[in-house]
Amino acid sequence: MKWDYYDVLGVNKHADEKEIKHAYRKLAKKYHPDTNAGNADAEQKFKEVTEAYNVLSDKEKRQLYDQYGFAAFDPNMDPHMNQNWNQSYGQGSMDDIFDDFFQGAFRTDFNQNNFNRGNFNRNGFNRKQRGSDLEAEIIIGFEDAVHGCDRVIHLQGAVTQSLQVHIPAGIDEGMSVRLKGKGNPGIGGGASGDILLKVHIEEKPGYERKGMDVYTTANIPFTTAVFGGEVQVPTLYGNVVCKIKPGTQSGSKIRLRNKGIVSMKDSSRHGDEYVTIQIQVPRNLNSVQKQKLMEYQNVS
Repeated sequence: MKWDYYDVLGVNKHADEKEIKHAYRKLAKKYHPDTNAGNADAEQKFKEVTEAYNVLSDKEKRQLYDQYGFAAFDPNMDPHMNQNWNQSYGQGSMDDIFDDFFQGAFRTDFNQNNFNRGNFNRNGFNRKQRGSDLEAEIIIGFEDAVHGCDRVIHLQGAVTQSLQVHIPAGIDEGMSVRLKGKGNPGIGGGASGDILLKVHIEEKPGYERKGMDVYTTANIPFTTAVFGGEVQVPTLYGNVVCKIKPGTQSGSKIRLRNKGIVSMKDSSRHGDEYVTIQIQVPRNLNSVQKQKLMEYQNVS
């Protein structure tokens, strides 16, 4: 039984692209097989939300779905089929002709554009044709994108297949990893298409990424800001010790060279980390501390 794609994602029919993506990422994370091992219900839910997202996130597919429902993706009820096609070849449909000739082997892949482009020769035999590409999506953690990671993805088709995927270090939001030869099979011995795996990256609290650079904050004691000193600052590669100059003001920045994101093109190149200093204001002062601050205020 097919459920309405909008109901599957929990959005209304007027939801924009951002709402659809947000709903999918939330549900995909909830039902992902990696976190629900052995849970058949979760696996089925994951397949449903992925199928719904693949349609509703594609402008053309969504328009077809809104107009024709599930029939839009039934190869026997193609809404793009040329309306004058039957008239050009008498009462019988070309689907029937090719079903008789090829025993249905190419029915779902045949259309008028393929015919005009010469995918069939004069004798009616199919030339080699590369298979079409498929699109899929994956959600990874912030640090997985920084350091790279390996994942197993589960793709639903005629059968569910599991593929090992390497996500390269430095990949950014919205980039795709190409899995060569894992797409739809070719026709007439043609090469298979590819899978384009679009990567989405979860946020990391306290960090913001801009290209190869990252931005974060560091809280330092009031006295360290006044007199100077050293503080430990977290980076994506472990803590580092930074020197604080006397009289450092809140909002000032420290640049940590090569502590940002690695370049996907050159592993020897890294971005930088920019640390914004925030000064901790003392709380719950005792009487002696208050007296000293009062003295400082009077002197100032």
